[in-house]
Amino acid sequence: MTDNLDEFEELMLGEQRRNYSAKTIDHAMNPRNLGVMENADVYATITGPCGDTMEIWLKIDGSTILSSSFMTDGCGTSIASGSMVTELATGKDIREAMAISQQDVLDALDGLPEESRHCALLASNTLKAALREYIDIKKEPWKKAYRRQS
Repeated sequence: MTDNLDEFEELMLGEQRRNYSAKTIDHAMNPRNLGVMENADVYATITGPCGDTMEIWLKIDGSTILSSSFMTDGCGTSIASGSMVTELATGKDIREAMAISQQDVLDALDGLPEESRHCALLASNTLKAALREYIDIKKEPWKKAYRRQS
């Protein structure tokens, strides 16, 4: 039985290696920054047209993103994209992070198949939504009391 499972796992990984880069597989199988962030400064959630939902939490000091985390109910490509976008954003200035695009996520993952490219867009858009939320709260701090944190 164990030999059959090992064979099946190797077959599945072989299929993934034909369609996805080593970076994408690594981030899907070993996501960075996965999980709800306690005491985050800001949170955003977006559901994409495919039905996947991504959530991003940010801890920000001044204008620097100190840490970021994400959750998704999506596929491995959504997990890889969320993992990568949080890696790209952490340590960046808000303006730099706001410029992280779908293409930046795709490039960092060494590309995605055409049918999965929307996952990188979902990750980029969710990050931008969290950053816009942070900027809005800084302009009108009283609104934070009325915002959902997770």
